[in-house]
Amino acid sequence: MTGRPPILPLGDSAFLLRFGPGGEDAARAAAARLRGTAGRGLRDVVVAWETVAVHFDPLLTTAEELARFGPTGEARGPVPPVPEPVLHTVPVRYDGEDLEWVAASCGLTRAQVVELHAAGEYRVQAVGFVPGFAYLGELDERLRLPRRDAPRPRVPAGAVAIAGAQTAVYPFATPGGWHLIGRTELTLFDPRRDPAALLAVGARVRFVPARP
Repeated sequence: MTGRPPILPLGDSAFLLRFGPGGEDAARAAAARLRGTAGRGLRDVVVAWETVAVHFDPLLTTAEELARFGPTGEARGPVPPVPEPVLHTVPVRYDGEDLEWVAASCGLTRAQVVELHAAGEYRVQAVGFVPGFAYLGELDERLRLPRRDAPRPRVPAGAVAIAGAQTAVYPFATPGGWHLIGRTELTLFDPRRDPAALLAVGARVRFVPARP
């Protein structure tokens, strides 16, 4: 996408910059520029897929003022570079309680499900639902299934799951409707760590089968 993306209001103290398909890198660049150069009145910048949500103090600035510091706008100082995507390796024991069902539903063997899931390199497209829950895409088309008809009341922390075109790791024990194919001992969210969430938007993730 070229030029400035449209500015969509989100109430009186936030707005959304929406980039077109394939605009993930442009969204990350806009977020880095806003964080580094917008200055007074900016509260938060949240990136997800091809959008950037900009939260601000309406007593100190306006959406129009902040939008000037987007991907093609002005700068009050040096424009910070967009960080290179970090690659995270997640060890997984592929023994999830839905693994057999996923294999049968996809017309695959258990080993083929593991092979296809571990073969991909995923990008963090958004973080939400609970702190540290990263939506990772794109999942191999041969593994894509709709979510469960009835969510589980409790999915254990560290569960590796798939649904639709995405995969994820549950950072906490929570309700959830994704299909569980494995588990990891990796800590996805720790409030004592800086940053607390291990996976940030734009990061790359590879799953590695752990030895039994």
